[in-house]
Amino acid sequence: MNSSQAQLIRWVLVETSHPGNVGSAARALKTMGFSDLRLIQPKIPGVAHEPEAIALASGAVDILESSQESHSLALAVQDCSLVLGLTSRDREFGPPALGWEDVRPLIQAATGNGQNVALVFGPERTGLDNEHLSLCTHRVWLDANPAYPSLNLAQAMMVCAFTLREALGKSSSTSTPEPDSADYADPAAVLAMLDHWRQGLEAIGYLDPANPKKLMPRLQALFARSRLHKEEIDLLRGIAKQMLLKK
Repeated sequence: MNSSQAQLIRWVLVETSHPGNVGSAARALKTMGFSDLRLIQPKIPGVAHEPEAIALASGAVDILESSQESHSLALAVQDCSLVLGLTSRDREFGPPALGWEDVRPLIQAATGNGQNVALVFGPERTGLDNEHLSLCTHRVWLDANPAYPSLNLAQAMMVCAFTLREALGKSSSTSTPEPDSADYADPAAVLAMLDHWRQGLEAIGYLDPANPKKLMPRLQALFARSRLHKEEIDLLRGIAKQMLLKK
């Protein structure tokens, strides 16, 4: 596996409940050659230092010790060109949905061009919610038994890490398409732009804050499908600024 590409991949666990899952996740990552573990608002602060996490890491304590714990998913995925939310639940709105097999070439291309990628895993009991997915460029599912698609958190991470290691190994030994070098905006920037647009649409009377219906989720889904570039974010913010001047 190309280690430089592996270092560009962040493994983000959101609101994890069980220390054992954090330890098992660290073990899965180290076994497959990955190391960047981010912990967002775990139910137990300092969960990486819990005895159960250390025990189940089974030699991958260095991954736990180097993990970063924070309260902000937006900061964890900042500057990532791809943010992949792993969930099997279908959504009416949200980012475009892709199967894991289809998204791996996107990861190869992004990391091959030196771009950061984040894989986001939700809480054990509920999975990722709409707020989490608003910070993702894609919703991704693993191909599993449709009658019982549930995977333990560490199992899901191991499946992803194993197959991604295989994919990155192939990309380093065979010729691949030219990587996508587009300067994409990260999801946090898109979300901030959408809030600017919400204010602008309210200012011109197009959006009724008392009865917003589904306008903003529809716009969010539209922009997610478009994969906006940084300069396009600036353009759209300029439009929102003009709308606010009409107030």
